[in-house]
Amino acid sequence: MTSPINDGRVAGTERRRRRVQDAITTAVHHGTPLTASAIARAAGVDRTFLYRHRDLLEHLHTTGSRCAETPVGGPAATQASLEADLANANARATRLVARVQQLEAHLSRQLGQRAWQESGLGASVDVSDLQTTVTRLEQHIVELTRRLEEQQGDLDAARSANRDLTRALNQRS
Repeated sequence: MTSPINDGRVAGTERRRRRVQDAITTAVHHGTPLTASAIARAAGVDRTFLYRHRDLLEHLHTTGSRCAETPVGGPAATQASLEADLANANARATRLVARVQQLEAHLSRQLGQRAWQESGLGASVDVSDLQTTVTRLEQHIVELTRRLEEQQGDLDAARSANRDLTRALNQRS
């Protein structure tokens, strides 16, 4: 059983996949560069869409290498565009590694906490209630601090206006 949201997501993905394939065909027909950036731009998708769908990226590279073997109007990809694609891929890989490490640490904390609680060694209900109270009070402190800062700003503005009025009265005398 699938949901309408999931069906819509799948249909949207299929539309974007067709647009990418059409963009590759058009680029080959017109002899335009076959780079991930150019195809993504022509298809109206994000470049990461190509990297998430490895079969499309492989199709792009295969088509690009075939076109490079039989050049029509020059090289299909320049050295600079290939270096830019490589740099972008390396940067994305670095971001993904950091994200994976973050998720692994979060999962480790969650599993450790669950194991601790299921073992019966976890915090008692009283400690949990106290922690909830502490969190609520900390939120209240933050709200009071924010209101105090607002009132301090109002007070500073009133003092400035008072000084200006006093100065204006003294200059008339």
